[in-house]
Amino acid sequence: MSLVEAQQLEKHYIAGDITVKAIRGVDFTIEPASFVSFVGPSGSGKSTLLNMIGCLDPPTRGSLQVAGKDITGLNSRDSAGFRGENIGFIFQDFNLIPVLTVFENIEFPLQMVQNRSAQQRKERVEELLEAVGMKEQANKFPSQISGGQKQRVAIARALVTNAKLVLADEPTANLDRETALRIISLMKQMRDNFETTFIFSTHDPKVVENAETIFTLEDGLLTEPENN
Repeated sequence: MSLVEAQQLEKHYIAGDITVKAIRGVDFTIEPASFVSFVGPSGSGKSTLLNMIGCLDPPTRGSLQVAGKDITGLNSRDSAGFRGENIGFIFQDFNLIPVLTVFENIEFPLQMVQNRSAQQRKERVEELLEAVGMKEQANKFPSQISGGQKQRVAIARALVTNAKLVLADEPTANLDRETALRIISLMKQMRDNFETTFIFSTHDPKVVENAETIFTLEDGLLTEPENN
């Protein structure tokens, strides 16, 4: 069964008397444990699509299923619950909480959405710290680690709830080339280890080169997907 399936998906925004059609009747499917990239110029609809898949912004029309659930008509409370259980996020500016340590930043989603004991949370966070190579930095604060290390923490945080799907919006934009390549390699490794699907919105050719399926967006429309 597909992990994500969209049929005639649309997203409109109202600006005064003008209706802006950001996404215009797209169809696509994404399989479990895949490495997928949405590409296109600024304003093409990449981030809008990610926001809809991530239950951050409801579609205007069409159907959208994620992890076997039709999320099209979910209210804000149900969207938040589904998002917390099934979807992780990685942002270009990391979005770490500055007053929390590396360990606490990774643990935070578990405290918010899952009923786990302190020991269970500790074991899960330690597993992810080991997986992303940040065990030695567990007690440091975000201001004390590098950009590449911050993105490793962000990846661990996205995976800590056993998310089936991780959405990454320009995850390498603030990284130098060498660090970006290491982060892409790490995300592929995490996909292989945890069978998590990664979906990217990106301009970065390094990410696109490593994607297995590429969807190109232009003016809210999708071209046929390419397979690397």
